[in-house]
Amino acid sequence: MPVLQKIWTEGALTFTFPTDASKYDEWSHYRNQFIRIGQGVKAVDLVFLGKADTPTCWLIEVKDYRLHTRTKPVDLADEVAVKIRDTLAGLLSAKWQASDHDERNYAGKLVGAARVRVVLHLEQPTKTSRLRPRAIEPDKVAQKLKSLVKSIDPHPLVLDTKTTAGKAGWIVV
Repeated sequence: MPVLQKIWTEGALTFTFPTDASKYDEWSHYRNQFIRIGQGVKAVDLVFLGKADTPTCWLIEVKDYRLHTRTKPVDLADEVAVKIRDTLAGLLSAKWQASDHDERNYAGKLVGAARVRVVLHLEQPTKTSRLRPRAIEPDKVAQKLKSLVKSIDPHPLVLDTKTTAGKAGWIVV
């Protein structure tokens, strides 16, 4: 069953949501059913059903490079876009085929939301060097991510602990 909580820890970060959220990459449907669809199936870290004016399905990928630098050769925006695509397909599958009743219900609510929002939560070391103050440029990642997922979310967000509170409906510490 998808564990629904208001507080989630992902690595060294603690996310506090106004309503329940879930760690999608830990769902039984994803781990035991959907992942069998083929090699390389990916998932975002967190899913959240925002209940503001418009019900919104939030897909949140968390990357924390404060302790360990990024070593994957694939572009970060490309990696996130694949996770978004696979998660949306997995949620649709869970809505119809999840053997866990709670996962099926929550997936149905997420899929039935009026819109989808994409978030890359990106933490980086405070300072890498004078020439390159940031190892990964959030604006560049956001621009590429926007071009990749614009049919899903024309305004994806790249946030960190300093920018989350003003742009998203949750808090991260």
